[in-house]
Amino acid sequence: MSFDRPQLRDDATFSDHRSSSNRSSSNRSSSNSSYVLPMRAFAMLPVGLLFLGLVTTALLIAQTQPAGSEAGEEALGFDPTGDWLGALEVQGVSLRLVFHIERGDDGLTATLDSVDQGANGIPVSSVSFVDGTLTAKIQAVGGGYEGILQEDGTLEGTWSQGALSLPLKLERQTEPVVLHRPQEPKEPFPYRSEEVTFQNQKAGVTLAGTLTLPEGEGPFPGAILISGSGPQDRDESLMGHRPFLVLADHLTRQGIAVLRYDDRGTAQSTGDFGAADSRDFADDTRAAVAWMKGRSEISTIGLVGHSEGGLIAPMVAVDTEAVDYLVLLAGPAQSGREVMLEQTERLFKARDMEPERRAELRKLQAELFDRIRTDASEEKIHQALSAVIDLQSGGVLSDEDRKAQAEIQAKQLTSPWFRYFLAYDPAPTLAEVKQPVLAINGSKDFQVPAEIHLPAIAEALEAGGNTHFETMALEGLNHLFQTSVTGMLDEYAKTEETFAPVALEKISSWILSVTGPDDTTTAGGDAS
Repeated sequence: MSFDRPQLRDDATFSDHRSSSNRSSSNRSSSNSSYVLPMRAFAMLPVGLLFLGLVTTALLIAQTQPAGSEAGEEALGFDPTGDWLGALEVQGVSLRLVFHIERGDDGLTATLDSVDQGANGIPVSSVSFVDGTLTAKIQAVGGGYEGILQEDGTLEGTWSQGALSLPLKLERQTEPVVLHRPQEPKEPFPYRSEEVTFQNQKAGVTLAGTLTLPEGEGPFPGAILISGSGPQDRDESLMGHRPFLVLADHLTRQGIAVLRYDDRGTAQSTGDFGAADSRDFADDTRAAVAWMKGRSEISTIGLVGHSEGGLIAPMVAVDTEAVDYLVLLAGPAQSGREVMLEQTERLFKARDMEPERRAELRKLQAELFDRIRTDASEEKIHQALSAVIDLQSGGVLSDEDRKAQAEIQAKQLTSPWFRYFLAYDPAPTLAEVKQPVLAINGSKDFQVPAEIHLPAIAEALEAGGNTHFETMALEGLNHLFQTSVTGMLDEYAKTEETFAPVALEKISSWILSVTGPDDTTTAGGDAS
């Protein structure tokens, strides 16, 4: 699930042009990655936090339309060209935005960077500076900005997006804003890397990925990485981090062959992501297993799934003999309905919402989710969603704004993926898994709490007679397995660490223990 990201819009995408200091040395051009600002990557965030999210998907072809007014600029003696930095504060999450404004033959042009989401080069549809007011429209995210020039040379104004309006102050930037990601590997690598494709013939989808192989003849134990929710590229890029790039690099350095691939309809993979649900993504993983099985350099095959990937991995394992082990990274053991209700409770408790209001919100959300699951009419879903939005906002939205938010969110919440996610309970499938399983969470995982899901995973595995598993809560880590203070979402982008070394070491050592000649993994139990 990703129970991973917030949102700006459901259908907009933009190319990822990372700065050279942030670009990884993977054998894939960054121009093949792209981003959108919608719901699912902080995926299982409660309704009302479904904005300012970043997920990867197909490249948007969009052009900046110049619309400057040089007469207005000259009258003020002010040149708006250059880089302008500001930060949006959204329910505890701070997101830095940078406008890059240039002058062309036909007037002003601009692009927008969402710095903390690692997404750059978002096309600005039009930009103008007239009578001391900068106006920018960004069709790619359904938003815009209007700011008034101040005496100190700053711009103070409002970011608007749908029914959302937030204050945004912009200041000139003379130095580029750089995200420091010290764990991203740099060439030369002590292993081989291949760009590969494989087919999901059932769906008519071609999946593109990267296979990394340790030096030597092998055969090597193999691992297939399965990403969280939302359109993810092979590196599981989010919030300026690329966890799967770091994980694949570590595992391969330890002697494990790793396949990671772009989700269908994302980056270099074909297909329609928006029409798919978790069952379809499981079919893509089955195709990955079949392809890896044909590689003579690989001896055993395991599935390593993060978040929703931890839900998909057991679905594949129970009917695919070639799967030898599972690693569940913050994988859920409850239905999406229960996951989201728990997230809502924790989120608003952390924000000091009074217990009575939290209880009412949980009741309204449960009603909303039940209507979505049972294919209630559009009118009934809108009614339930409007009630949730009204309570979350404290009743301050106008009828028009509430209706606008409900329309945007209803489209996302009634998608095939979300309907399936709400209803699917992973526990019965976990009970059918017979392969060795490692399930780990961070102790500060806000989205898939370790104290709820690890015992439930263990209970399901034991119920099915599986004694070859280990569960572990890694102290101080969040949902992305970063060292964390609070576990809240605003830490994801701000934290320079991409993947805590203690988690990387646990994953690789466990895989080697169950794939080596002497399998010594402890049977059953919680090692947290």
